[in-house]
Amino acid sequence: ENCRKEEEREREDMSLLRRVSSSSFPQVLGFTKRSFNSLKFPGESLDDSPSSTLTHGIHVFHCPDVVGIVAKLSDCIASKGGNILSADVFVPENKHVFYSRSEFVFDPAKWPREQMDEDFLKLSKMFNAMKSVVRVPDVDPKYKIAVLASKQEHCLVDLLHGWQDGRIPVHITRVISNHDRGPNTHVIRFLERHGIPYHCLRTTKGNNKREEQILDLVQDTDFLVLARYMQILSGDFLKSYGKDIINIHHGLLPSFKGGNPSKQAFDAGVKLIGATSHFVTEELDEGPIIEQMVERVSHRDNLRSFVQKSENLEKQCLAKAIKSYCELRVLPYEEKKTVVF
Repeated sequence: ENCRKEEEREREDMSLLRRVSSSSFPQVLGFTKRSFNSLKFPGESLDDSPSSTLTHGIHVFHCPDVVGIVAKLSDCIASKGGNILSADVFVPENKHVFYSRSEFVFDPAKWPREQMDEDFLKLSKMFNAMKSVVRVPDVDPKYKIAVLASKQEHCLVDLLHGWQDGRIPVHITRVISNHDRGPNTHVIRFLERHGIPYHCLRTTKGNNKREEQILDLVQDTDFLVLARYMQILSGDFLKSYGKDIINIHHGLLPSFKGGNPSKQAFDAGVKLIGATSHFVTEELDEGPIIEQMVERVSHRDNLRSFVQKSENLEKQCLAKAIKSYCELRVLPYEEKKTVVF
């Protein structure tokens, strides 16, 4: 009797399998018969005609959290024929604030740049946004920056080469330093070859930080980069400039603040070293953190290899922070934090 029941169950299973394989599977797996040319990926136009050209845009939004923000943002882009490629949203718990970053493609003929600004401005007013920024990298001018550096050159040289290669999407207007460099040095030759002015403004141990001259030189910039600039900018300078300043600290903040953090970390026998890129505030090394990177060290490292690893981290960390800032990935969060999409 048991054998007979087992055989009946097997026949029922085989019958069910035949029905499934003859109907459902071809529908599920049917896409494998399609040409790969028929598949569309994000960023590709749905119109195969060569005259259809799509442009890439980025929008960031920070406002009080209410129902319907994502729907309105999506509708704003879709109603103009745009297509969202990626969207990041952050709503911190119990904070009642909303953050988003969207990347999209659009046809400039259907959505002119000026109209885009107006459309996003309407959304900004609708939701009482604290921040609403849209950029079209292929159309909008690159951010203009000035780089401040002292004697050490590894971060400065890396930024210059990154700018030359197109990895760092900025326009470097000038380099300012409190150290003189000879005419045959690598940095000066590079700057002269590319028409970037170099300004040597020597400082003294007193209060003469040459800040008035620096302010005169950087008024036309969008933000500043301190590439191992070993001078502390005063609160008056920060208020007068009034724009963002990005610094690289050769240590993993909040540990080892102040001067010579690499030696501090080496003497402490740490097993992880790091670099921190942050915004400059009046409190030394206390500004909101944009990017941090770490690397392992061991008892086999001497101070020279220790510092070399640290300098490599500094270059990467500063470049990543600048790139993230230019791509609108960095938003202020509370007083001393950032949201980095």
